[in-house]
Order: sequence, then C-alpha cells, then structure tokens
Amino acid sequence: MDIVSSSKRSEMMAGIKGRNTRPEIAVRRIAHQLGLRFRLHRKDLPGSPDLVFPRHKTAVFVHGCYWHRHPGCRLAYSPKSNITFWTAKFEGNVARDIRDRRELEEDGWKVVIIWECQSKNVDAITSILKCEVCNGGQ
Repeated sequence: MDIVSSSKRSEMMAGIKGRNTRPEIAVRRIAHQLGLRFRLHRKDLPGSPDLVFPRHKTAVFVHGCYWHRHPGCRLAYSPKSNITFWTAKFEGNVARDIRDRRELEEDGWKVVIIWECQSKNVDAITSILKCEVCNGGQ
C-alpha cells in the first residue's frame, strides 16, 4: 500500500526530470574541471547519452538508480502499489538501456554508465572519467 494517494503519486512522478538532473550536473562539473570537452544529449546517438566526448568516442549515461534498476542499490527499491505496471516499466527501461548500449558499441563507441549513487563521490567520478575517457579505458 502506498503512503500517498494515486493522484499525488502521479503528480510526483510527472515532476521527475530526465535531463539536467543533480547527478548529471555533478558529473558535468567534474568533466569540465578535468578539461574534458563534451556535448550534451546528442539525439543522433542511440539513447541520447547525457555526455558525449566525440574526441574520445565515449558516451556517458548518468543513470538514476531507481529508474534504471541499479543492481544491489538501496535506491532501486520497488513500489508497493501497482506492481504490474512498475515491473513492466522498469523492465522496459532496462531493455532499452541494453539495446542503446549495444547499438553504440556496435558503432564503435565506448559506453560508460555512472550511477546516481556514485555521483556524490567526487573522487570516484574523477577516477572513472580519467580512466574511461582520458585514457580510453586502457
């Protein structure tokens, strides 16, 4: 049973942004501090990656743990109401993520996923960007 009404829950979910989220902005800030130049939300690429580093042919997705089902993460809990709807919604999101990643990799792109729960750890994000973008994952 949900603790808020169905109409209130709908209103709350409708207010969730898909772009320019706090975790995404945190990753962008770190990339900029590292001197990396990137493009945002390239619609011509599968999944419209959050950050695209064309020079390094690397696409970065900053995934929300809840919506993209981060395995083992406490933020990826399941709602207690309307279970059938949410299960289908989450499965569709994960399937789309897999498809987008596969298409990018088939086109020669390196794909990096940064999870929302990682976004507050500046050292971890810095390390990921240095390793995966600057060094090409070598």
